[in-house]
Amino acid sequence: MQLFELRDYTAQLLQTDLFKDYCPNGLQVQGRAEVRRIASAVSASQAVIDAATAWGADALLVHHGFFWRNEAAPIVGIKKNRIGKLLAHDMSLLAYHLPLDAHQQFGNNAELARLMGWQLVARHGDNNLLNEGELEATSSLAALATQLGEKLQRVPQIIAGDGRAIRRVAWCTGGAQGYFEQAIALGVDAYITGEISEQNFHLATESGVAFIAAGHHATEQFGIQALGAHLAAKFNLTHQFFNQDNPI
Repeated sequence: MQLFELRDYTAQLLQTDLFKDYCPNGLQVQGRAEVRRIASAVSASQAVIDAATAWGADALLVHHGFFWRNEAAPIVGIKKNRIGKLLAHDMSLLAYHLPLDAHQQFGNNAELARLMGWQLVARHGDNNLLNEGELEATSSLAALATQLGEKLQRVPQIIAGDGRAIRRVAWCTGGAQGYFEQAIALGVDAYITGEISEQNFHLATESGVAFIAAGHHATEQFGIQALGAHLAAKFNLTHQFFNQDNPI
């Protein structure tokens, strides 16, 4: 299919124009006009770009791309190496940040809930990024953390709160520790996200609501795979996910 057709379809699917984001969503680096092989990854790192070009991708689809707000503009050093490799191989880069987190079918939040068997009750906050739901059955915090570790292949960091049983949860993948106070106000038993900040410890111990940091990369590796698989199936493309493991 044509690159611009892929760009326009994905923008409509993810409703990118509804989001005020920290980076441009969509086509960030233009490559060859025709796309037959599409690679996907969480982040457009040098290792991922190297692997995608070696595989022969026409386009690379990622959650974390380039050109972040307040990022230095000059294309030098690491940025020059990454973009230079894309241009040298005429490979496009398409990146979708908050629109991919929020999408109700292919989004990171939706995919994490599907993986864990959580039932969505409501969505809150900016762009409905904070999800509220219930576990399939009441669980101990230790059992929930173990399940997350097994599913994500990463040991989560846990702040126990008051040790209550867990049934109602809130979650937002990635670096969404800033939503913790909103989650507490919802009356949930635990909040799950990717990263933790110093103040989250005190909020958990004083509110009684458990905080689980399950990994930024680990919680956001499923949305981009689902989107890539959807595009491949719809447009008869060859798709390959490249997972550069990241402990953060």
